[in-house]
Amino acid sequence: MELHLTETQALVRNTARTFARERVAPGARERDRTGTFPAELLREMAELGLLGVNVPAAYGGAEAGATAYALAMMEIAEACASTAVAMAVTNMCAELISKFGTEAQKQRYVTRLTSGAAVAGAFALSEPQAGSDASALETRAMRKDGGWVLDGAKQWITSGDRAGVIVVWARTGAGGAGGLSAFIVEGGAPGLLVGKHEDKMGLRASSTVPLQFEDCRLKGDALLGGEGEGFKLAMMALDGGRIGIASQACGVTRAALAATVRYTRERKAFGKPVADFQAVRFMLATIQTELAAAELLTFRAANLKESGRPFTREASMAKLFGSELANRAADKAVQLHGGYGYIDEFPVERYLRDARVQTIYEGTSEIQRLVIARELLRAAG
Repeated sequence: MELHLTETQALVRNTARTFARERVAPGARERDRTGTFPAELLREMAELGLLGVNVPAAYGGAEAGATAYALAMMEIAEACASTAVAMAVTNMCAELISKFGTEAQKQRYVTRLTSGAAVAGAFALSEPQAGSDASALETRAMRKDGGWVLDGAKQWITSGDRAGVIVVWARTGAGGAGGLSAFIVEGGAPGLLVGKHEDKMGLRASSTVPLQFEDCRLKGDALLGGEGEGFKLAMMALDGGRIGIASQACGVTRAALAATVRYTRERKAFGKPVADFQAVRFMLATIQTELAAAELLTFRAANLKESGRPFTREASMAKLFGSELANRAADKAVQLHGGYGYIDEFPVERYLRDARVQTIYEGTSEIQRLVIARELLRAAG
């Protein structure tokens, strides 16, 4: 589908589309096979303004808005979901610091993210025993010698071994959400230990690692936002992040549908193209229709965010619908490819593996349903 795009939105979309097709897509299969992190691609994306799409120009961003970001993310994800994930988390960190950081933090860290100097950003919230329940975090930050000392463990950290800038959540007060604060930690900081790469089912070119903080010393100005405001910052960042995941899901669905249309038009069975069979056409029509709906949900959430209106429910709706669609679409793509869908000479098996985690990270489908119902009931009074 096409929106009535502004000149800026069209420029960002077209820039991302050209880059995705010419630079990202050609190496996607090999990066997936070898688990190669797309560091060079991220540097090139920084030069194009794609690592700070919704970040003020004063800090190196494109200042193009949330809708432009969703458009760009869809294009990159259609070419390579692993690359899109690294792009998404870097944008999340840059946006978060540009919104809540001090001027010094913005000048020091946001510019490193948008310029590619930091390679990538990382978002260290989840822990081994605390995923969906962020209020149960156990990593602690204690004041010491005018600064802070971090101790604890983080799990499932995207780009955690590559990131030059990591936003870390830790407990600075009593239990519960009110005792959490956010900190900016530089990659390679003393006391920051990186664990082994997780051998994942999908997104294999995106690194995912555990992080351990052992007497990790931070300066006093490492606190992001106010003390005790960490939970609020995390929830706001996740709302925006869900627009990113919804966009990724649309990109993967586009890729799965396009590959399946090509294959079913070329492949013949019983003397005619597979695409001529009514059952196949019904599957393709359903995916196309649901993709249009997923894109509209995503653009609506992005538009609300861009206009400064509440978008929590809409972001969760877009993420829920889009991520579950990506899984359905990729599954149907494999089915319609027959035996060829099960081997890596065709891309649809990668799309299926990459889509699977989208219903898990940035809040599971079950969490999205809780958020949607909560906002619905709240609005009803």
